[in-house]
Amino acid sequence: MSLSLPGRVVVFDYGEVISRTPHAARDALLAATGLTADELFPVYQELRHDLDRGDLSVLDYWRAIGERTGRTWSVSEVHRLWAIDYTGWFEVDPEVLDLVEELHDAGTRLALLSNAGFDFGDPYRRSPMGSLFETVVVSAEEHVLKPDPGIYRDTCARLGIDPAQMVFVDNRAENATGAEAIGAVGHHYTSPAALRTFLQQLADAPDEGATA
Repeated sequence: MSLSLPGRVVVFDYGEVISRTPHAARDALLAATGLTADELFPVYQELRHDLDRGDLSVLDYWRAIGERTGRTWSVSEVHRLWAIDYTGWFEVDPEVLDLVEELHDAGTRLALLSNAGFDFGDPYRRSPMGSLFETVVVSAEEHVLKPDPGIYRDTCARLGIDPAQMVFVDNRAENATGAEAIGAVGHHYTSPAALRTFLQQLADAPDEGATA
């Protein structure tokens, strides 16, 4: 029997939940930049918050990384780095996406909520994966990042639901906790099997908060 959560909306994070960790792309970035992991990735991650909040363009993001690491890159060089990084995020975990499809086909409402830059909005929505989600919320478009409560409330408002009807799945514990802070159900994602078990237990449990 297919997994279904009537009366609820399951909202998925994307990176390292639906997508795989981009190990090969990260190795390719090190080769392309000539930097070590200790030189590149702390800066990459720190500045990512500004990119994902919509405060930096892709070009400005990579040039800021270059400035911080003693590199100067042309637009063509930045484009190459962006392409390596960007495409690395689009390898999905088929076990997770199959679970998303199973929920969708059984009638469960689904949405995507991702801390990501402007460049991810259309691919999220127009990819085969995007056909499974009725709403896609991208942090750069909202100018706010998880776990700020505003982005969860805005997602609920778009879906026309109360927070108690939202089930939020994220690989970062603080983001799952952020959803719980507004009254949603949060799940800290660790594996496809644990996610399925969590959702099945939720489906089997008496539900006082969700409404049909």
